[in-house]
Amino acid sequence: MIKKIIQSWLGKKFRSAGGKPASSGHAAHDQQPTKQNPQGKKPANKRQASQTSNTSNINARHYTHQQHQIDSRYISDAAKRTIQGLQKAGFTAYIVGGAVRDLLLNIAPKDFDVATDATPEQVRQLFKRSRIIGRRFRLVHVMFGNETIEVSTFRGEAEAEDDDNRQTTESGRIIRDNVFGSIEQDATRRDFTVNALYYDPQQQVLVDFHDGFQDVRQGVLRIIGDAQQRYREDPVRMLRAVRLSAKLGLQLESHTAAPIRQMADCLAEVPPSRLFDEMLKLFLSGHALQSVQTLRNFHLHHGLLPLLDVVLEQPLGERFVHLALANTDQRVLSGKPVSPAFLFATLLWHEVLAAWQKYQPQMPLMPAIHQAMDDVIRIQTDKLAIHKRFTAGMREIWAMQARFEYRHGRRPYSLLEHPRFRAAYDFFLLRCESGEVSAELAHWWQQFVEADSNTRANLLLPEQGKKKRRRRKRKSSSGEHQAGENNTAQSHTDQHSEP
Repeated sequence: MIKKIIQSWLGKKFRSAGGKPASSGHAAHDQQPTKQNPQGKKPANKRQASQTSNTSNINARHYTHQQHQIDSRYISDAAKRTIQGLQKAGFTAYIVGGAVRDLLLNIAPKDFDVATDATPEQVRQLFKRSRIIGRRFRLVHVMFGNETIEVSTFRGEAEAEDDDNRQTTESGRIIRDNVFGSIEQDATRRDFTVNALYYDPQQQVLVDFHDGFQDVRQGVLRIIGDAQQRYREDPVRMLRAVRLSAKLGLQLESHTAAPIRQMADCLAEVPPSRLFDEMLKLFLSGHALQSVQTLRNFHLHHGLLPLLDVVLEQPLGERFVHLALANTDQRVLSGKPVSPAFLFATLLWHEVLAAWQKYQPQMPLMPAIHQAMDDVIRIQTDKLAIHKRFTAGMREIWAMQARFEYRHGRRPYSLLEHPRFRAAYDFFLLRCESGEVSAELAHWWQQFVEADSNTRANLLLPEQGKKKRRRRKRKSSSGEHQAGENNTAQSHTDQHSEP
């Protein structure tokens, strides 16, 4: 009880000092059980001792509400409650990253991340609805209703190459990083200056270690530290630079942009699933068209969407992709839902189309398009691991394009009744707009979709080469009794067969 009272008093003392972050050195000196050292034990090794006892020479700038003018109405209650819970327990805690950046740009953040000097285990103990996740860097998901707040412990730098908590590949890419440190070290470990901002909603103080506040105001995207080294540590930062530049309208600083083209091959080392997640963010940013153009300028699209290279070199393919991306951006910016399956189906369609046309002389329409889909999906997923739940939707949209060729009998009606008809029809209209589909076929389907039942029947085309079904004869059996039974059965069959 006495320890808790002292701990609470010390936490209030540090928070009242103008909102400045508490130094990690204090935690090590006092050996408090709720700081970097959970049970008040001595550091296990020299590395931990140096991280908890040495303070950084980085001078942080502190901005008041009058200076930063962050609107607290944009901050979720869940984020505020997470900060309150951590600070009440004597820990340092801030809203960090993209949420702070968006708040400064008067954009309502989609989600909130919190950084603290509490370890994942300590955070887990404070919040009942929470769980520890992650292998590359351990995080805690704290849940309030339907909202999840991601809480991370301040990251530090590993001093020993054989450190079990930090592992890298031969090229320098970090594959495991569970080294904890101070807030100053954490700021230095972040990718861009605009993402290295810390906001305390309780004190309404913005803490800035790398002039990110000024970069936001000046519209500049600048990497922290040596660009080549930072891209080598995590090649996905190159994709992130492209996405943030396009999404936020920030100009890539010259030293940040310079190494990207020559280091594009480093993306080959990134796990396909992680590449997919980053590409999905890029395409759903509301600035997908501009992002793809920037990817091409930096040669970053090689290896990500390998088939996109070929598509964009074809006049029809380029027009189709541009129309699809522009349509996606319009839907995102207007708050409408966007299907990733539809999006990737458009990006890879012209490779499916080319393969489909190649197989058509060898087999009917439907088997041909299924063979084409298999080929394209196999080539693509080797580089970018598109989730199976999306590839299933992509296949349905693609396969239904062949069914738009049929305009007789029950086939148009059964196509209308398909659960994914609307997505497939929107896809078909994009093909029409790009000039791929004949104007006559496009006009027919537009009429058929909008018509009533009587008009639809009149729009149907006559069957081509319809064959009559031949009636199968029953085999005769030996014996008069059997023959009589067979004749009777045949008589009944003929009666039911009459029109």
